Amino acid sequence: MQQPSPHIWNKHVETMDRASLEALQLERLQETVRRVYQNVPVYRERMQAAGVEPGDIRSLKDLRLLPFTQKTDLRDNYPYGLFAAPQEDIVRVHASSGTTGKPIVAGYTQHDLQVWAEVVARCLGCAHVHKNDTVQVSYGYGLFTGGLGLHGGAERIGAKVVPTSAGNTKRQLMLMQDLGTTAIACTPSYALLMGETMRDTGMDLSKLKLRTGMFGAEPWTEGMRDQIQNLLHITALDIYGLTETMGPGVAMECMEGRYGLHIWEDHFIPEILDPTTGEPLPDGEMGELCITTITKEGMPTIRYRTHDLTCIIPEPCPCGRTHRRIRRLHGRTDDMLIIRGVNVFPSQVEASIVGIDGIAPRYLLVVDRVNNLDVLEVQVELAPELLADEVRKIEDLSHRVQRSIEQVLGLSVKLRLMEPGSIERSEGKSKHVVDKRKLYD
Repeated sequence: MQQPSPHIWNKHVETMDRASLEALQLERLQETVRRVYQNVPVYRERMQAAGVEPGDIRSLKDLRLLPFTQKTDLRDNYPYGLFAAPQEDIVRVHASSGTTGKPIVAGYTQHDLQVWAEVVARCLGCAHVHKNDTVQVSYGYGLFTGGLGLHGGAERIGAKVVPTSAGNTKRQLMLMQDLGTTAIACTPSYALLMGETMRDTGMDLSKLKLRTGMFGAEPWTEGMRDQIQNLLHITALDIYGLTETMGPGVAMECMEGRYGLHIWEDHFIPEILDPTTGEPLPDGEMGELCITTITKEGMPTIRYRTHDLTCIIPEPCPCGRTHRRIRRLHGRTDDMLIIRGVNVFPSQVEASIVGIDGIAPRYLLVVDRVNNLDVLEVQVELAPELLADEVRKIEDLSHRVQRSIEQVLGLSVKLRLMEPGSIERSEGKSKHVVDKRKLYD
């Protein structure tokens, strides 16, 4: 029998036998279903409409009896409609961008924050990060879950945390060298920028102690992994999570079994669905990842459809962890874009330009990756009556439109005003996105 990796953070749970793990899952699932039925009117009404009561959940297979949760449900019940805990028990709120100007809000109890720190600690163990390491957290802090999520996990294992957040790259590199950073957590595109800055400034890599990095919040390819590893001389690993289900720490690659991410099944139950029918697929088949949280108090999510395409890896991992793995993401089933860690929907752009005089309701999002950073160009058509108008008015209009879009997205964009009729029309569903990035292998 293969010996478990010595780097496992919580050996008792992470190497639990399947029967014990599934028994724990069922117990926690039943408790979560009871909680949402009692405390969340939306879930109770959905379950009643489906003819399901908490007592009907007698096995893990009964999970499929429960209704799905979609991103639109979080938007429609903004801000607190899906919370299952009293407001006085909510100690923190995070948010990510939604399909309109309203963000998707997630609430956390003290218990939730402890669970979050625990699962991120396991992720750090997957990357062979321990108490004696110095972890530089270069994800953004604030409403975005990345910064505080990794921060909490690193503190949980007792590591030294350097909370640099994102930006000010040259200063970050100075601190990386001077403070002896051994592990970095950030978006993969920012890791590439760091590496390129090191190369272009002639930084001596031999003076760095950096050996591993945990990268997520945006899609990235194996080619990008190779670039990061070559530039930084580290091992680059993928970390996965969503604000709707917790934040970073839902799943993580390990050093031993790379190219698949362990999903912490004592806190999250994964399903792979046929994107069209919603029916569960067997292990090994590619489909849409659906996640049920089974320990969250503040805002549990039942059968949340992530729209991320992946599959369950049925083979055991060489690291000895028994929690199943999902393959690295293969794409998405919806029109959401992830740009520099920000969720962007075409409908957000539409909402930001509607009603602006001089602008027609025609737009196109063009996304590209330039110097390893995502760039979003928004093409918007001018109204016909402005063509013959003076240039000054068009310049003023351009500034007004750009401000409106950036305020809604929370992201800088390149705006291009187009002549009337120049954006392609369609007799069917309008095409609003051109993505030139090669995000998936």
